[in-house]
Amino acid sequence: MDLISATGPVDGARLRRLLGDPALDWLVDRVRRRLEREQPLTGPVSLSAPMPTQRASAERLLGRSPGSGRSLTIRLEEVDAVLRRSGISPDGLAAAVVALTGPIVLLGQARQAEERAWQEAFAVIDALAGQTPGLAGWADRLRGDGLVRRLAGTPAAAQGLLGQVATALSALPVDPPVSLPAFASRLLGGAHALDDGTPLATLTLSGIRALTGFPDGTGAEWRREAWASAGLLRDELSSTVLTLNLRGTPALDWMADAGEPSVLTLRQLIRHSVAASAPAVRICENPAVLAAAADAHGADSAPLVCLQGQPSAAALTLLSQLHEGGAALHYHGDFDWGGLRIASALLRRVPWRPWRYTAADYRAAALARPDGPPLSGQPAEAPWDPDLQQALMQLAVRVEEETLLDVLLSDLV
Repeated sequence: MDLISATGPVDGARLRRLLGDPALDWLVDRVRRRLEREQPLTGPVSLSAPMPTQRASAERLLGRSPGSGRSLTIRLEEVDAVLRRSGISPDGLAAAVVALTGPIVLLGQARQAEERAWQEAFAVIDALAGQTPGLAGWADRLRGDGLVRRLAGTPAAAQGLLGQVATALSALPVDPPVSLPAFASRLLGGAHALDDGTPLATLTLSGIRALTGFPDGTGAEWRREAWASAGLLRDELSSTVLTLNLRGTPALDWMADAGEPSVLTLRQLIRHSVAASAPAVRICENPAVLAAAADAHGADSAPLVCLQGQPSAAALTLLSQLHEGGAALHYHGDFDWGGLRIASALLRRVPWRPWRYTAADYRAAALARPDGPPLSGQPAEAPWDPDLQQALMQLAVRVEEETLLDVLLSDLV
C-alpha cells in the first residue's frame, strides 16, 4: 500500500505553533484529503462562517489579514511559500502536513488493493462454479449484487465466509437426505452454522437454489423445502406428499384396497422406501385431481401422486424411489407459466413423460375455452415440448388442471 511519508527536515516546534494550531485543523484536514486523493496543493480552500480564532490563526499563518467576508479563504500556494521561506518546512506544505498528522495512505492505491482482496475472496466460489456449471450464473450474480460485501464487510471476512459456502455446496445434493444440523456440524464446525438469518445460511441457500432450480419464495415452509431440495432436512414430518393407490407397505396396501388417498411424510419415505408396484405412475399438480380420481374410481384408479404445487422433499424422494424401481412417470399440471415452472423443477430432479401436457393438448384445451382466464406473469420454458411455450404466448389463456378432469380421469382406469 503506497504512502506519503515524511522525507525532509521540519522544525517541529515552530510547525506545531504555526500550522498545528487547533483553529487551523480545518485547513490541515483539507490538505490531507487532497494528498490522499493525489490532488495538487494549489488553489483556494474556504471555510464558511469562521470563528474569530480561526481568522486570527489564518492571519498569523499568512502574515496578513485573510479578509472579513462571510467565509475564510486561503490559497494553498501561499501557505506552501510561507513554510518554505521561513525554513519551518523546506519541502513545503505536503511535508509539513505529513509531519503533523502522520503518513498518508493514497486512496487510489488503497482502493485498488482492496478490490484485489475482494477478487481473491471470490476465488473459491469461482473455482466451485468452474467445477459445477449450474453455479456459474449464481457466482456472477453473487459477485455483482453486493450481497457478500454487505454480509461480510471486509475481504478477509468474505474469504472465510465464502470458503464455508463452497465447502457446503460442494457436498450437495445429499442422497439419501440428512439432518441439516448434522450436516452443518460435520462440515462447518457447528450444528447451528446454517440457522436462519446467518450470512452462511443466506449464501448457501442461494447457492442451493441455483444448484437445484428451486423457485423463489419466502417464509419458513419455503426455506424448509429449499433446504430439502438438496437433501438437507430441517425436520422429517412437515414435508409430505399426497398419493392414491400406491402399494408396498401394509398401510399403503390397506389404503389402496379402500381406494382412499394417503399422505406420506418424508420420515416414512426415508425409513421405508416405496417400491414400484405398477409399471406407470401418473403425477398431477393439484389435489382436486387426486380427490376426483378417488371419488370416481376408488380402488380401481391407476396409481397417482399429487405435488400440491411445488415438488416437496417428500414428493421428490417418493418419485425418485418409484423411478429407480422401474416405474415410468407421467406428469400433468396447469397450463400457465407457474405450472411450467413447477414441471421444469420436477424434470430437473426426476425424468417424466408428459401426460396430456404438450402444445397440442394445450391448444385443444384453450380453443375449447376461449373465454378462460387470461394468461399473466413472466414466460417460462417447457423443456419437454419447446412448442408449448409458444402456444401459451399465442393463445394467452390459462387452462387449470381442474377444468380437464373428465379427460384426465379417463386415463386412470
